[in-house]
Amino acid sequence: MFDDPQSPAWTPLLEAAWKARTNAHAPYSRFQVGAALLTAAGEVVGGCNVENAAYPVTLCAERGALSAAVAAGLRPGDLVAAVVVTDAPTLTPPCGACRQALAEFAEGLPVLLANRSARELHRLEDLLPHSFTGRNFL
Repeated sequence: MFDDPQSPAWTPLLEAAWKARTNAHAPYSRFQVGAALLTAAGEVVGGCNVENAAYPVTLCAERGALSAAVAAGLRPGDLVAAVVVTDAPTLTPPCGACRQALAEFAEGLPVLLANRSARELHRLEDLLPHSFTGRNFL
């Protein structure tokens, strides 16, 4: 279902990510990002980047969506797919911190990167090989 970047299964996530992106607070970089996550329960949760004058406090769209999903009850193993959208001419993958945060919930997560003209599908374990997760504590 989520092994083809052109699959219609991505449509609800893409719509949610583009919608969330319109609410991004990016007054400093002007780089608006939207993200959406699909949970095992079928819920689509969106997020956008929220910049701050104290730049390290900035929240990326992916972690914003993840926080909203966790607040709604998401647990490790419950993530099915993720989408990241921007208007940039090149596709924009999640930053390292977002990759690490997502890996806590689904190391094999399909991640679709999209802009207005292209889509590219990745697996989280390819974007973040040898991730550090709870299995490292066991």
